Formats: sequence, structure tokens, C-alpha cells
Amino acid sequence: RKENDIAKLEDDFKKLEDIIERMEHEDLSLEDSFKAYEEGMRIVLSCNEQIDKVEKQLIILNEKNQENSYE
Repeated sequence: RKENDIAKLEDDFKKLEDIIERMEHEDLSLEDSFKAYEEGMRIVLSCNEQIDKVEKQLIILNEKNQENSYE
């Protein structure tokens, strides 16, 4: 499961890089630029959710480690 999450996050970052590259170097119409922007923002939101989930898991693990060190 975690490997799948990491792979999805890496795929999303690659998609974002591709979108940025396309927007910087291709002569896109305003409509195509807007579509690329929307797609990029959806990916950014997905990445943020995934990163938030990982941060919460790290906080829980850190708290468990601190509890174990006090025992």
C-alpha cells in the first residue's frame, strides 16, 4: 500500500513537470493553457492530500517512539 502511495506521488510529480514543461515551451492557446493549469491544480491538491497523510503517519510514529523511550 505504501509503495503504491509513493509510486502515485512520484507519478503525480512527473505529470506536474510535464505540464509545466508544456506550458513553458509550447505555444498553447488560452483555452489549452487554462486546461493545463486546471489539471496541474488538481494534481497539486492530490499531492498535498498524500503528503498530509504521510505527515500524520510520521507524527503518530514519532509519538509512539517517544512513548516507548519513556518506558
